[in-house]
Parts: sequence; C-alpha cells; structure tokens
Amino acid sequence: MDRKAKYESKIKKHVMVVDDESINRQMLGYIVSQDYEVTYAENGKEALELIKAQKKMLSLILLDILMPVMDGFELLKELKSDEELKKIPVIVLTSEESAEVKSLELGAADFIKKPYDMPEVILARINRIIELAEGRDIIKATERDNLTGLYNREFFYEYAHHLDQYYGDWSMDAVVMNVEHFQLINELHGRQFGDQVLKSVADMIRMILSSDTDGYACRYEADVFYIYCRHLGDYEKLQGQLSKWINELSNEQGIRVRMGVYPQVDRSISIEQRFDRARLACNNGRNKYMQPVTYYDAKAHENSLFSQKLIGDIGDAIENKQLKVYYQPKYNIKGDKPVLTSCEALVRWDHPEYGLISPGQFIPLFEHNGLIQLVDHFVWEEAAKQVRKWKDEIGRAVPVSVNVSRLDLYDPDFETGMVTLLVSNNLDSSDYLLEITESAYAEDTTQVVEVVNRLRDQGFKIEMDDFGSGYSSLNMVSELPLDVLKLDMRFIKNIHTDKKAYRLIELIMEIADFLQVAVVAEGVEFEEQYKLLKEAGCDVIQGFYFSKPLPASEFEKLLIEE
Repeated sequence: MDRKAKYESKIKKHVMVVDDESINRQMLGYIVSQDYEVTYAENGKEALELIKAQKKMLSLILLDILMPVMDGFELLKELKSDEELKKIPVIVLTSEESAEVKSLELGAADFIKKPYDMPEVILARINRIIELAEGRDIIKATERDNLTGLYNREFFYEYAHHLDQYYGDWSMDAVVMNVEHFQLINELHGRQFGDQVLKSVADMIRMILSSDTDGYACRYEADVFYIYCRHLGDYEKLQGQLSKWINELSNEQGIRVRMGVYPQVDRSISIEQRFDRARLACNNGRNKYMQPVTYYDAKAHENSLFSQKLIGDIGDAIENKQLKVYYQPKYNIKGDKPVLTSCEALVRWDHPEYGLISPGQFIPLFEHNGLIQLVDHFVWEEAAKQVRKWKDEIGRAVPVSVNVSRLDLYDPDFETGMVTLLVSNNLDSSDYLLEITESAYAEDTTQVVEVVNRLRDQGFKIEMDDFGSGYSSLNMVSELPLDVLKLDMRFIKNIHTDKKAYRLIELIMEIADFLQVAVVAEGVEFEEQYKLLKEAGCDVIQGFYFSKPLPASEFEKLLIEE
C-alpha cells in the first residue's frame, strides 16, 4: 500500500444517527462505527444544529421519522430548503411503509426497515448511498463551468441529445452567442470586469430559458455561449434586450453580443453539426458589417462547402491537368475587315465531380486566399507551350495575353520567371502580353510602376485590364506605364441603347489617343456595339460577337483560316 493509500485508509467518513430511542442509537452506532465516525442526536432540532455545524464533514444522515420536539419529516423539510444541507444524503429509519413515499418527496435517498437484523445489508446500503452522493457531487462539479455556472460543452451536448430524445415534437433552435471584442474589454478594464460581463451573459441566458423558452445552455469557450432551445421568433429583440441588460449590469456602454441562429434545426444531423451551422452564421455576422443577429443560410453554407472543396482540390487539378486553357480571339477593327490580331488565355476547370467550372467561381476565391499564383503559373506555362506548338506545327501564332494578379507583382521572382518562360519556349516578348488589373495598380502605385517599367524594358507589352471598374483616376492613368487600356465590359453593355454610355466611350477614346495607347473592348456581343465601337475609334474587340473562348484545337482552326 502506498503512502497516500495508507493515509486515506485511516480517514473515516462521518455519519450521523438521529433517533430518540437510546437502544436504537446504540445498535446503529455499533454497526456503523466499524467503518465510519458516528455523531448522535436525539431529535430533529438537536440534529439540525449539529448538521449545520458539521455540514462540511457529514457524509450521511440516518434519520428516524417519529421523534419528539422535531420529527424526521420536519427535519427533511429544513434540509431540503437549504442549498448546502440538501446535498447531504439521508436514509430514513422506519417501520411504516406509508412514510416512505412522503420521505422520498422530501428528499430522502433510501430506507432502512426496523428492526435492524441484518448489519451487513445496512452497511451495504450506507456505502452505496454515500458513493452515489459523492459521484453526484463530482458530476455536478465537472458538468458546470466554474465562472458562469452554465454547463460545459460535453454535458451540454449530452443534455441536448436528451431533449431530442424525449421531446421529439419540439421545434428546436441552435444559437451561438459571442461577446464582441471581448479581449479588448479584458485589456481595457481588467480580467475581473471581463468575468463580470461573462456572468451577466450567463444570468441573462438563464432568465431567457426560464421565462421565454425551454432548453439548455453552456459556455462553450472564452466568450462564446451555446443555447439549444425551443424555437423563438424574434432574436433581434432578444439580442437588443441582452446587450442593454449587460451594459446596465456592468455600468459600461458599448458592450454588444452577436448571435448566430440555426432555426428549426434538422434533427437528422448531429448536435455538433447544428452548432457548427449556428457558429458559421455568427461568424458571417462579423463579416456582414457586424450584424448583431445572423441566421444560418443553407445556400451560403453550400457555397462555403463548395469553396472549401475547390481549395482542397486545386493541387490535384494542376497535377492532373484538370485546368484547361481556352483562347478567346481579339480582332483589330481599324481596317475595312476585322483581323485576328491576338488572343487572351482564359482558364476553365474540368472538375471530376462538378464538371466544367467557370473562372468566375474559383478565380475570386483563389485571389482572396493567395492560391491564385498556382493558377497563374499553370496558365502561363500552358499558354507559352501552346504558342510554341502553333509556331512549330502550323507556322503561325498570334500574341497571347495572360493575366497577372496583384500577388504576382509582389513576387520577387516574377520578372525573372517571365523572362525564363520565354527563353525556355524560344519565344519573343512580342509573343506574350501581360494583363494587369486596374485594382493592382491602385493598391501600391509606386511598386507596381517599378515592376511594370522593368517588364517593359524587357520588351513586354502591358495591358491595364478592367479599366473603368472603379479604382483609377485620370491622374493615375496619365502617370502609369501602359501600352493598352482594356475597357471593363460594363462600359460596353449599354452603348447601343444609352447615349450617355456611348459618349463616355468616346471620351475614353480621346484620353487613350492623348496617352498614345491602344484600346481593347471586351464583352462585345452585338453588331450594334461593334459598329459603335468602330465609329468611336476602338482598336481591338474581344467578345462573343466574334467568338467565345475556344479550346486550343478549335482556336488553331482560326489561325489556319487566317
């Protein structure tokens, strides 16, 4: 036996025997004292005073019912009314079966029948009740968050599961609450104040669950709370009341709670998944101009899963050549007859699960998370190889323009990589045009200008893509090194129906002429647009009016025809 076990074996737990008959006290005391320290009382009143004095050390009370001064029922009532005393388990001593039900209702844990003719049974019952009480106390100590008194996450999920099990006809909501900028609150006002805010949130949640609906709540982590409750209609009103109440309690204005709600949950998915959806809604509220209450949107969730799937699959897509480069022809319209003069390399994704995905579905996603460079480099390589192939096999190719993202311009290896690409494919810089979006110029003009100037020194032609999409100023355009302005397709859309739109195109043509740069109009779909652009002095046209983006094999046919 180790030292700790030896020490614990010498410590006896305390049991109180309450009985007005001396012989009964002595008999029970003899049985119990073999394993426990025993305290005696002759009636309920004496027992109550002793219990209050010894409450921290008592493990069990053996209580007779019929006694003078204060009987067992009265003592049970006193114990039940006290939050601390009612935790001490009570075994009732009685020979009357009719007393059992009433004793149970008053909080008794078990019964021992008089007379006491089986000591081993009495001890076994005492041991069992003490073990159960201690186990209950351990569970209660571990199932609750120490600060707020709400359930912790493990017990919360278990109780939420029980609600589903026993109240299957209830319409349930999963709600996630988050205190805005809680870390800042701690830093500005101290941890003690922050703890008071969390307690205030917990108090309000308990009030909601006791007055407005039924359910359970937990403090999931730090300043995040979960509520699983019967469906409520007006969470905006609830959020407003909650924020106001917290501010009043804490004497601090500006503390706000954000809520994400997955209403009328789908019971076919797990409890954890339901709160994942509510949490997604709560996080979306932060993104959507700090909306205080945001509801789970199934479509938005599907889009999020789709986006995550694409992010996870992009590596395989590049390795397995699922990305396909298409080529959209550009026609010079300055002469009597349109002439194929160049093309733009555009990427499509032939996904094994989703089929052909347009760039509008994945390019913005990859621009946002930084994966766009993987796509750019793939397209550059494929386009360069294709131009080389056309030159070798049919003796002709046209310059191909490729998109350069903002991240590419900040890559220290970008310029060297472009030159190496040309050399490795035996191409000239005139075979390769670089399209840089207008927004990239706007973010850091000085650095972009330096990069672009070095590229132009290497012989590359630079096109400003999406010109007029809302970023640039005329002053900025006049200072940038450019060879081509590529009009955003929104400029072109209404020029055949809107005189102001057409006049704006004429003004842009005059600016381009003054700057001595060519103009490419993309998104041209109708003959009326084509004629008006030609009349206004546009140099090059790209769009469905001439051709949609084509696979390399079909674009090759155009080259041969030309």
